Amino acid sequence: MSKQNSQPEKQLLLRMEGIDKSFPGVHALDACHFDLHAGEVHALVGENGAGKSTLMKVLTGVYQKDSGEIYIDGKPVDIHNTREAQQLGISIIHQELNLMLDLTVAENIFIGREPLKGHLLDKRRQNQMARDLLQSLSMDINPLTPIKQLTVAKQQMVEIAKALSYQNTRILIMDEPSAALSEAEIAELFRFIRDVKAKGVGVIYISHRMGELKQISDRITVLRDGQYVNTVNTEETTLDAIIRMMVGRVIYEEPKAHSNVAEDAPVVLEVHNLSSPEVLDVSFNLRKGEILGIAGLMGAGRTEMARLICGADPRDSGDIIVNGAPRSISTPSDAVNAGIGYLSEDRKQFGLCLHLTVADNIVLPTLAEYSSAMMVDEKRITGLANEYRDKINIKTPSVGTCVMSLSGGNQQKVIVAKWLARDCDILIFDEPTRGIDVGAKSEIYKLMGQLSQDGKSIIMISSEMPELLRMSDRIMVMCEGEKTGELDIAEASQEKIMTLATPRK
Repeated sequence: MSKQNSQPEKQLLLRMEGIDKSFPGVHALDACHFDLHAGEVHALVGENGAGKSTLMKVLTGVYQKDSGEIYIDGKPVDIHNTREAQQLGISIIHQELNLMLDLTVAENIFIGREPLKGHLLDKRRQNQMARDLLQSLSMDINPLTPIKQLTVAKQQMVEIAKALSYQNTRILIMDEPSAALSEAEIAELFRFIRDVKAKGVGVIYISHRMGELKQISDRITVLRDGQYVNTVNTEETTLDAIIRMMVGRVIYEEPKAHSNVAEDAPVVLEVHNLSSPEVLDVSFNLRKGEILGIAGLMGAGRTEMARLICGADPRDSGDIIVNGAPRSISTPSDAVNAGIGYLSEDRKQFGLCLHLTVADNIVLPTLAEYSSAMMVDEKRITGLANEYRDKINIKTPSVGTCVMSLSGGNQQKVIVAKWLARDCDILIFDEPTRGIDVGAKSEIYKLMGQLSQDGKSIIMISSEMPELLRMSDRIMVMCEGEKTGELDIAEASQEKIMTLATPRK
């Protein structure tokens, strides 16, 4: 496997050679290589578990390398902690937002580096510094706004501003920066990246969204199973070639040509005139074995609608009918008792107990059936967990493994397993593959297809057009809280979906 050294005319900011890192039982990095030039965007890709995050944690001083060399401006350096990394001009924007929700935008940007007037905090100067920074980045954000009042997309923008607030930032690492952004916000993000690139900053861009790589990167480095695979010039390669390098096999995800649902399939869910402050008079139905895709831009009300159906939020009006019978659903427990399971877009906060085991997570909705007289039947729980681990191919050393240590795709499978164990026939997948690599995506798609063949009915909310066209039997489109149309998959296209999803006011 040979390295490809491109753009020799540009200054080489960073070179990582032969980086090794092991943890108990895991060789996370095996002689990995990576380099970065000034004023370039270098994408780092690979499946979950490929070693991308570990390599970046070595670069930012979170982990210490076991062997290998790191060079900044051609000089060898040892990075022992995050402060040393920052002093070398290395900043990172994490996939998991790292903001303090009760503090303002300005307070978050300059946390730990507050300007002082004598021995007192100079709030006026801090707010002005934040305002100047945000204006220089063309970010329309009030520095006095508490973070918790911002959308996830705006919070992501604050993270970017925070990283660029370090005056000496020369290497900017962006880990899945677009995961929570709409198409318009991604375009704005790419404008920011091009601006900092033009100033000579080198950007390391980590993303599972393959389509983004062609738009924003100059070079792409691929890791697989902790090993360096290759570095290629973006304009000289194809996405299929990148995916083959990532997973070691070809993955085809062709759009679905026609619905797989029989015309006489029974209706299992009817939603009539569902309304709340964010959802405006939405009605639809779902048939047995159907995958109903829900499309729309950020803020369209898709997740809010799902939460109303699941009783997570109160509704102002509307009726929910399951298998022909009206159901009063005002709490998540009511939804579960009606056979409806919800897989949140934020699986770590709302879908899993990260510090519990795989078995504990799977059994949670059915725990009452596995306990009596204050005692839990661990043997039966282990048996249940092993059954579903095998049934849906959860890759874990054992069901006693802490779920936090699993990859994103396998964490998602654990959530599916817990609702299958609870015998839910209606499953709502909200952004089912967010933050999941292409190989794991393929497995999630295969699992969803198998579930629908087995008679489960799925509502799939997704911001990824290829995913909607690949998986859905029918697509419902929402815009600004309203249902704007439905498309049979045979007639659906990205253009038709975007036409329905775009505000006309």
